[in-house]
Amino acid sequence: MSGDKASRQKPCHHCKRRSISAPAGTSTIHYEKSWLYRHCSSLQQRDRQAQKAGQLFSGLLAMNVVFLGSAFISSMIFNHVAITLADVWILLSILKVVCLCWIIYYLLGTSRQPHAVVYRDSHAGPVWIRGSLLLFGSFSVLLNVFQIGYSVIQIHCKSKVEIVFPSIEILFVSTQAFFLWHHSKDCIQVQHNLTRCGLMLTIATNLLLWLLAVTNDSIHMEIESQLREVEQRLAGNETNSCACPNTTTCKVFQKGYILLYPFNTEYCLICCSVLYVMWKNVGRRISHHHAPHTKPKFKLHGVVFGPLLGTAAVIVGICVFMMYQIQATGSAPNRQVFVMYYSYYIVLLPLMSVCAVVGTVIHALEKRELDTLKNPTRSLDVILLMGAALGQIAMSYFSIVAIVATNPKDLLNSLILSYSVLLIFQYITQNIFIIDGLQREPFVAAIEARHAGHARQNPVDSELPGEEMTAPRNTQEHTQASPNKEEGVSEEQNHEAHDQRRVSVLELGQEFRRVSLSYMHSYSHLSWKRKALKEISFFLILCNIILWIMPTFGAHPVFENGLEKSFYGYSTWFAIVNFGLPLGVFYRMHSVGGLLDVYVSA
Repeated sequence: MSGDKASRQKPCHHCKRRSISAPAGTSTIHYEKSWLYRHCSSLQQRDRQAQKAGQLFSGLLAMNVVFLGSAFISSMIFNHVAITLADVWILLSILKVVCLCWIIYYLLGTSRQPHAVVYRDSHAGPVWIRGSLLLFGSFSVLLNVFQIGYSVIQIHCKSKVEIVFPSIEILFVSTQAFFLWHHSKDCIQVQHNLTRCGLMLTIATNLLLWLLAVTNDSIHMEIESQLREVEQRLAGNETNSCACPNTTTCKVFQKGYILLYPFNTEYCLICCSVLYVMWKNVGRRISHHHAPHTKPKFKLHGVVFGPLLGTAAVIVGICVFMMYQIQATGSAPNRQVFVMYYSYYIVLLPLMSVCAVVGTVIHALEKRELDTLKNPTRSLDVILLMGAALGQIAMSYFSIVAIVATNPKDLLNSLILSYSVLLIFQYITQNIFIIDGLQREPFVAAIEARHAGHARQNPVDSELPGEEMTAPRNTQEHTQASPNKEEGVSEEQNHEAHDQRRVSVLELGQEFRRVSLSYMHSYSHLSWKRKALKEISFFLILCNIILWIMPTFGAHPVFENGLEKSFYGYSTWFAIVNFGLPLGVFYRMHSVGGLLDVYVSA
């Protein structure tokens, strides 16, 4: 019976393929896929389809929320009578309350379920990202405190919405920062659709807050730029009933609000990037070969010239920035201030470009393999670097067209033209260097471990003759002091104090020499490629920091020089600046994180 059943059993399509390809005279074995295998494969396929459907639905939800909020904000700008700023604040407050409810539910419910967070993405939420979240989040909270204080002082001409909106903003920023600090690495395995929709709704809310902050910043910059013209026209004859009273408290709130305003835009963009990585990690299962065995740490060993040159660039940049701020805030900005500002950039940008090109060549020469594992964080870093660079590059091209069409032979115009061309080249070369470095695997630390083993076998103390000489000196001093026992107790105490001071000075010198020799020992064992990559990365880190500080704290010569504004018109150039300037500031900060990863992996 069993033989008849076996003869009646039909071969599967895999067996038919193998029988055709098998040579004649060989026996074929019929392989039937079991029901469990077919069922499991169908479950995997259903899981993939459910994941794609959840991502699609949550993405459509975020897209509709962003379009609705953008329509509100655009209507406020173009028709501020029908849609006011208070209406936009009410919409955003509703979105923030909904996001707060979901975040609290995630913290207290979803993340505490059994087997909810089985895997954690080690690449997501690095320390510098979470530190930036806390720093910019603290500044955003302080910004809203200043806004509340400023509105309370002018409560006679301000609506109550201007006090309620910053209060909800403080609660939203604080809760979101806590949520991202503790759960940015989560690969949640339960309630996939709800988590994806919550994350996408929070991303959409942060994007709308960033868009509102950019438009409000444009209005603020417009008021500041036209303030001198208004004062000259009015000559003090007309007064504003809602002006800030001449008190110290009101001035402090006003100046603090102006100073801390750019940090709110940076906070929103960073939150969007971290939330997007969490959205990609929903339902993700990380295998063992994805987890790094040895995580490289940040160490200053091996860098000498990069910190020196970078520190010099930072010091000079701070001096230029302070002189620019002092002169630009006067009644009539001096032309020499713009010449000094652009000259600093013209000197610094070629150095950064050359360093990036040299680093890219070294990446091509080294034998490190490419990291081909799936990494949503790295993919997002590449997208953000390329996308954020478009803002400043677009502004540079608009400046080039305006200057070439007017008077490129003028000194200031030629400096702005050179600055724009060098800035485009610097963005491109630095992006290539960072992206190439992010896609490389870190150096294996086996060579360093061998050198450390040799260093332990031959300790640095053997190179220090001080310890060998201290014992004979002490014995000689004791032999000389033995026949003089008749001296007083005070003299012996003086000798002991003198010996202790001598020993302490010797120990301090030995410790300093030991540290310096160990530093040079670790530096000498690095290959020239690793030395060059570390020096270049550290130099570019410091340069990007100073280039982030200058526009963040109010240095905006692209609008204050008046050249492009007179060519394109006030409103057109203002729209271009408000699109490109926040993206340029975000690019500098994000490139610092990418360069830190390149430095650590080198």
